[in-house]
Amino acid sequence: MVGVAYRDSSERLARDLDWNLLRTFVVLAESSSVTEAAERLRLKQPTVSNALKRLEDRLGRRLIDRSPGRFKLTEAGQLLHREAIDIHGSILRLNTLMREVADEIQGHVRVVLASHVVCPLFDDALTAFHTAHPRATLSLNVMASREAVAAVLTQRASLSLCLVRERSPKLEYRRLYREFFGLFCGPTHPLYGVQGLTMPDLAGQSSVSFVTDQMTDALRPVTLMRAKADLDERVVATSANLEEVRRMIVAGLGVGPLPLHVMRRDIEDGLLWRLPPYDDPPAIDVYVVWNPKSRMNRAEQALLQMLLARIEETPIGERTYF
Repeated sequence: MVGVAYRDSSERLARDLDWNLLRTFVVLAESSSVTEAAERLRLKQPTVSNALKRLEDRLGRRLIDRSPGRFKLTEAGQLLHREAIDIHGSILRLNTLMREVADEIQGHVRVVLASHVVCPLFDDALTAFHTAHPRATLSLNVMASREAVAAVLTQRASLSLCLVRERSPKLEYRRLYREFFGLFCGPTHPLYGVQGLTMPDLAGQSSVSFVTDQMTDALRPVTLMRAKADLDERVVATSANLEEVRRMIVAGLGVGPLPLHVMRRDIEDGLLWRLPPYDDPPAIDVYVVWNPKSRMNRAEQALLQMLLARIEETPIGERTYF
């Protein structure tokens, strides 16, 4: 009898629960206040507060601790947030899946990637994908690696090409390639063009870098390299985009890290000057990341399979760029 009552209760909840309440809750859970959530949803604050109360009443659990000066998910709220994200991702993809019931592979693939992903193997996969499936569409969106992983986790992106600091058990990872970072300065910097520099020559110099250049983030080896160079602790400017970090270095804002293989042409053109250390530069691995629970459309499946096949058949030595 207990099992029957539980099943009846679960079916009643599934029948009566309004998806819009869950959608509102997802935004609430990712905001710092009801006011912020209302602004993001473009609703009035009382409407959002009432929606939260209705959801809590329906579930019989307090979901957010809203005591004075406090706005934090309860244990039940954290659990619901994780489940609601998966539900949200599935609903977003329903329309796409329905449109793709056809013999010819079509559909859209959204790839999110770190800005310094320069990889011939990936480019080759894109060429092969477009040749085989010309009706499929692609979008490539650049963002910080942490945001890219979050987009895949929440099923807002098909797959990601990015740096990885900590692995989520909910995602799959495959190393795409390895690159090496060096320190550079621009033409107006006092160290530009100076031969025979050593690490002590960099002491106290101002620096610019990536937002992920932190001891607790994906570019930790680069952070250690900057620390060994004894650069000024204050980073003058940061960006998640390689082109902007490069721009700041060329403009003379400070010394900064960049992937060696990407900057080869700029060095030849005299826009950048490489600085120590010249030996044993830090190695950074770039991964393909995807969500195995995501209901991929046929185009997404095709691109991922093409990319993984190329990784499997190409030794890591050929996927290591200096």
